[in-house]
Amino acid sequence: MTTAAHRPWRPALLLTRSFVADYVRNPVNLIVLVLVPLVFVMVAARSLADAFELLGGQLGPDLEIATAGWAAGFLSSLAMYFQIRSARAADRRMLLAGLPPARLIAARAGTGLLLAGLVSAVALIALAVRTGIDNPGRVIVGTLMFALIYMAIGALVGAAVSNPVNGAVVILLIWMVDVFFGPSLGTDKLFARFFPTHFVTLWMVDLPSRHGGRLGDLRIALVWLAGAIAVAGAVLATGSRTARRARRSSGQFVTAVRFGLVDLRRNPVLFVLLVIVPATFILLAEATTPARTQVVGVTENGATTNQPFWFPEVHAGTMAPIAIASLAALAGMFVVIDAAGADRRLRLAGYRTWIAVSARLTVVFVAVIVISGAGLAVTATVFDARQWVWFAAANVLLAATYALIGVIIGPLFGRVAGVFIAFLVPFLDLGIVQSPMLRPVPEQWANLLPGYGWTKVLFDTGLTAQFDQTAPLLAGLAWLSGLLVIAAFVLARARA
Repeated sequence: MTTAAHRPWRPALLLTRSFVADYVRNPVNLIVLVLVPLVFVMVAARSLADAFELLGGQLGPDLEIATAGWAAGFLSSLAMYFQIRSARAADRRMLLAGLPPARLIAARAGTGLLLAGLVSAVALIALAVRTGIDNPGRVIVGTLMFALIYMAIGALVGAAVSNPVNGAVVILLIWMVDVFFGPSLGTDKLFARFFPTHFVTLWMVDLPSRHGGRLGDLRIALVWLAGAIAVAGAVLATGSRTARRARRSSGQFVTAVRFGLVDLRRNPVLFVLLVIVPATFILLAEATTPARTQVVGVTENGATTNQPFWFPEVHAGTMAPIAIASLAALAGMFVVIDAAGADRRLRLAGYRTWIAVSARLTVVFVAVIVISGAGLAVTATVFDARQWVWFAAANVLLAATYALIGVIIGPLFGRVAGVFIAFLVPFLDLGIVQSPMLRPVPEQWANLLPGYGWTKVLFDTGLTAQFDQTAPLLAGLAWLSGLLVIAAFVLARARA
């Protein structure tokens, strides 16, 4: 008779099934794992290919193939990060109860592999529907390699960075640099050869790097994959420590705000990231901008015209709002989620709902000022706005708009799904739909999106000497006011 002792894989399989069930217990997590790669590949692939071609990229239409790997990698990384962070206490209890470490490692690795396989499959299906797959073997293997390499990155960040907003920002930074400044902008940059998926991308789209030919690219990609698997295994083997969390005490409105700010100050890594992320994104965008003109639709004296601008002089100014808004959305989401325990204590202590909600929103807006200030300080070194005061104000108000979106997303979707949505919304809105690189004037339906009004104001204040965007300004303020009301309502309901 066969027993469990003769089937050592069975307990690990049961644990894996339990971990997966725990992950998808919130159905939003599963929906987002399917929805994000579908939207990314189906909606953003063509626009990304056009944008990188304008920036001098050499992949051309083949870039759409790589978007399946990009989506799978980003989602696998975040999914693994949150699995590592949220499971530390439970894993430690299981180890103390006598569970063999090898079984726990196998179960956690199996869960990560299943999630990576899921997002890879969805991304590949979306790619097949969107463009078709001419070389399925190469594309499928390449997409899985993306997912596995980034799964290891998520595990490594999960072991090193305990604060979720820090971890999400670190992963976002690694992903942005790897994707936006890697092979998509050319294959001859020395620094890009050290990016995690540089050679995976080249092999996947069949564009040899001349470093040993096609097989040379595959060998180097497999070295990255093997190293990633080894790193993930080492991280999982040491992943039994529990995370430490800061606790806040209650007080009056001013005291509540002060303690919220103290909590932010206790997180010095966040402030470093708020400088590094926009600096890296904006400065690399400036360094990789091709020397040519770019046509942008601007309004002067009430007349809208398409005018040519020297691209290296304006590109950084158009990229800064994307970095600022993305960070603001993540900060708004995590400030609220991490404050849930403190808000419950305020409620039990008898504090009125409006006091706690006002204090929390005040802390969010302080974070907006920090993020905007860091981004604008870097932008000022490479971009000369024509109306600096109003350009800076528009960036702050755009950041506040997306911070409020993050505030709304957090309580409704939770950490895991919330990060995916907080990344996807500003990326699609500001990076794709409103982008002046892809079209001088956005499509008509783009007027309904939260970034439309602020983007028009930013282009006007950054590129012209006279303000001519009153209607878009009012549209942006309407979005900001409406989101403020909704955010206050969501926070009030969360405390009920």
